Amino acid sequence: MEYQIQKAKCLICGSEFTQRGISKHIQSCLNKRFKKVIDKDVTYYLLYIHPDFTKDYFLYLLVTQNTTLEDLDWFLRAIWLECCYHMSAFFYGKYSELPKEHTISDVEKISKEIFYHYDFGSTTALHIKIIGKYEGPEGLEGNIAILSRNRQPIIPCDECGEREAVQICTACVWDGGGWLCEECVKKHPCEEEMLLPVCNSPRTGVCAYTGEEKEIRTDKALNNFLKLLEKKQD
Repeated sequence: MEYQIQKAKCLICGSEFTQRGISKHIQSCLNKRFKKVIDKDVTYYLLYIHPDFTKDYFLYLLVTQNTTLEDLDWFLRAIWLECCYHMSAFFYGKYSELPKEHTISDVEKISKEIFYHYDFGSTTALHIKIIGKYEGPEGLEGNIAILSRNRQPIIPCDECGEREAVQICTACVWDGGGWLCEECVKKHPCEEEMLLPVCNSPRTGVCAYTGEEKEIRTDKALNNFLKLLEKKQD
């Protein structure tokens, strides 16, 4: 069994694309929806977010101009990161910290690419890039909508190599192993306390992360907003 990257779905139209194709498609999909809109009261930004060590985990988010970094911090914690209420911060350049009171429109004036760190012990570092900007009517409930998210990569078991890993041994992972399927985890010699579930998150296997407490869904808000855009076209 080999490591496999699954196709991602565009939540605007429902089409599926490879990791390479999804970015261009989402930008094209949004351009079509915003192109003929009459009301242009609010600026919307398309954000592309991925961890610094891989692009296999990613988020494409549509956010309003008034979305603050504090709002984004909360969202990233809820969907990808929160385990022990660690500290976090946003940066631009190498070491310049951004106040969390800044809105996305404030950030755009400084840099189109910023960085985010969660937990300053076992740090998960993310790249956040503004890759699109659109004008439209007010009406995106919650100010943040998921447009696409990677599906969980299929990671082979380090013991048998035949089945998909569902648990990680946090002791063995430091030696380059520790990814275990349901069968092999039963025979693994390390204590049960060392095991963490495989999650669709760049924080998988780190600290005490066990995944989202409740799945973050913005489907309804996005669908209502797309209907609004359709009504506002000339």
